Amino acid sequence: MALKANPIWGYAKTPHFHVGLPDLGPRPCGFALDFRGLNKWECSCVGVLAQTPQRAITPVEDEKPSHDMESSGAIQRPFDMESTGFHKDMNLLPKPLSSTELSSSSCDGSKVRVAYQGIPGAYSESAARKAYPKCETVPCEQFEAAFKAVELWLVEKAVLPIENSVGGSINRNYDLLLRHRLHIVGEVQLVVNHCLLGLPGVRKEELKRVLSHPQALAQCEMTLSMLGIARVNADDTAGAAQLVSASGERDTGAVASAEAAKIYGLDILAEKIQDDDDNITRFLILAREPIIAGTDRPYKTSIVFTLEEGPGMLFKALAVFALRDINLTKIESRPQRKRPLRVVDDSNKGSAKYFDYLFYIDFEASMAEGRAQHALGHLQEFAGFLRVLGCYPMDTIS
Repeated sequence: MALKANPIWGYAKTPHFHVGLPDLGPRPCGFALDFRGLNKWECSCVGVLAQTPQRAITPVEDEKPSHDMESSGAIQRPFDMESTGFHKDMNLLPKPLSSTELSSSSCDGSKVRVAYQGIPGAYSESAARKAYPKCETVPCEQFEAAFKAVELWLVEKAVLPIENSVGGSINRNYDLLLRHRLHIVGEVQLVVNHCLLGLPGVRKEELKRVLSHPQALAQCEMTLSMLGIARVNADDTAGAAQLVSASGERDTGAVASAEAAKIYGLDILAEKIQDDDDNITRFLILAREPIIAGTDRPYKTSIVFTLEEGPGMLFKALAVFALRDINLTKIESRPQRKRPLRVVDDSNKGSAKYFDYLFYIDFEASMAEGRAQHALGHLQEFAGFLRVLGCYPMDTIS
């Protein structure tokens, strides 16, 4: 029997059902879970070796790595920064990685290299610097390019948004979490303060249109309506500031960060123009290897799973956490791509069709705790597929 190091949590449902799984006594935490013979886990923990026979992992369509990068929906930026003579230093800014330009690069190891989606001045860059104050940030054109940058060893980490307190979940990144084999090793909560930006010397009353990301525009709806400004969608907030700076159009502004104003030579015409002062975006920190969970501070665990068809299955799945006094902080459902429907012939009148969903859950507990291990052992009774995306320290607003 060979020793095998398993970098990913995974679980494949076998065709049997247990009425209940009693909580076992405390066990040393190495993530090598047994659950009294239920040896269906593949565990992710650095340096943990498990003696396991060859196992089949239930395939989920979204989990399969994608070899073809999707085309970018970014707004074209036809401006020649050198010829315009406007803020020429922008030529010195790091160029975003495109999904087709990912190639090997050297890293002297003196700094942590962190990928983010967008260009310099983006809120994602601010989140990366909050997590790693001395890091070297690497801009990427797309979310998937940031995932690829970590996988190809171009960077050590990626910081990507997953939800906003006003705009809700970033569904694209939930789908990419399953498609790629990265691990969540941390989270960052960033207070978002939108600013109205314009060319130097312009007053806000002169603006006729404003560019920004659709979510940023929606979060500033009341202020922009009072000013009577037309909204134009852009690929991201910092990109909108760059466009305004390069175009030289005095009647065009942008909604972006104060940092973007500094980078692209714009004036801040108004600060904190968002409708809701409690505008917070939560970012995930992704890495190639998981961290070893502890109990020295509050931890959060993120999982994804599917459920077998039947009445009350979701209730039973959630109950395994309530029974152990584990608080759920997030639940999100996403359809299984390429397999959105299941057909069940449960009557004489024909077949019924049901949507097939993946469930993403965050809960407040460390995988070093017995209650978290027992909860997931209990959950496997109802799950057709189960994967731990990461166990990481919780972040607080500061």
